[in-house]
Amino acid sequence: MKVEARKGNITQVEADCLVNAANSLGYMGGGVAGALKRAGGEEIEREAVAKAPIPVGQAVATTAGRLKARHVIHAPTMERPGGPSSPDKVRAATAAALRAADECGCHTVVIPGMGTGVGGVSPRDAARAMVEAIRSFHPEHVEQVVLLDLNDEMVAAWQQALDEADT
Repeated sequence: MKVEARKGNITQVEADCLVNAANSLGYMGGGVAGALKRAGGEEIEREAVAKAPIPVGQAVATTAGRLKARHVIHAPTMERPGGPSSPDKVRAATAAALRAADECGCHTVVIPGMGTGVGGVSPRDAARAMVEAIRSFHPEHVEQVVLLDLNDEMVAAWQQALDEADT
């Protein structure tokens, strides 16, 4: 499975699955979730809320609306909107997102920084947790994971975590 880290806007990329660092209730207010809803349409949030509650460590797939993807994978890093997250929750959410993407038959998965916004996890801690989850995942279908964020610090943290994992 190929893994790369790069800077970019998740609402503008083409992929099988885009991951939303969600809350367990499925509401898509701010950060990446809000951007995905604005770009893709309200139906993404309606479908996520209908599938809630989504426990941390699980994930659900919804339509991607107008986005250039087949699915949005909602992987909670927190129970309530605006609640705290942790590296353990980030690790669990990343693993859940990958499992859900694989179950959907997705080949390309794009994942933003998980838990780093209102969740309060540092980019360094989030990157390590995410890379641990990715490196321990053994897919049937997923061929490529793109770690994508607008934040330079997040991209650098992923690159460092990937370099450390590869040594």
